[in-house]
Amino acid sequence: MANTALPEFREWSVAAVRLLQGAVYADDSRIWDALLGSQSHLETYFGRLGLLLVVDEPEGLAYLRQASEDELPEGYDRLPKLFRKTRLGYDATLLCVLLREELRRFEEEDVHNERCVVETAALFELWTTFFPSEGDQVRQRRELSQAFSKLEDLGFVSKFNDEPETWEIRRILKARLPASELECLRAQLVSAAGQRAGKDVSSQSDG
Repeated sequence: MANTALPEFREWSVAAVRLLQGAVYADDSRIWDALLGSQSHLETYFGRLGLLLVVDEPEGLAYLRQASEDELPEGYDRLPKLFRKTRLGYDATLLCVLLREELRRFEEEDVHNERCVVETAALFELWTTFFPSEGDQVRQRRELSQAFSKLEDLGFVSKFNDEPETWEIRRILKARLPASELECLRAQLVSAAGQRAGKDVSSQSDG
C-alpha cells in the first residue's frame, strides 16, 4: 500500500493555499500575518514551481505571478505553466479600465474610506459613452453585468451590496493594470468605440 502520510502541518500552508486561490489582503489579518511571518518559506516553495511571490506591504496586498522566461534559472523552462494570461473581451477590458480609473481617483481624492466602492448605476453612465450609437439599454445593462461577473471570477471586484448594487474594486486590479498601461489602453478603447460608431453611421446611410 502506498504511503499516504502527509508531512507535518505548517501554518504557512494555509497562506499558500489562499495565494493559489487568488490575492491575499492585509484585512484578512490571520492569513496576512502568517504570510509575512513565513515569507521566505513561501518564496522558496512557490519558486520551485516557477512562481514568484509579490508582497506589497504599503498596499496590503500579496499575490503570485508566473515567472517570465528571462527570470527562470536553467531547467525551470521544463515546468508546465500554472498560470496563463486570460484574454479579456472588449467589454471586460473596458470595465477594467473604467474601474482602474475609479480606483486612481479614489486614491487621489478619498482620504476617509479604506474601500473603493462604486455603484453600478453610476458606472453605467460611463459605460454607455463607449457605445454612443447603441440605444438598447437593456442589452447594455446585461453586458455590463456579464463583464462584472467576469471580473469577479478573476478577483478584480467583489459584490459589496445588492440594493443599490455596488462593487468593491480590489487592489489586485492596480497590480494587473498599472497606471503606465492605463492611458494607452484607454486610448485604444476610445479609438475602437469611434470606429464602431463610424461603421454604424455608414451602415445607416447606406441603408
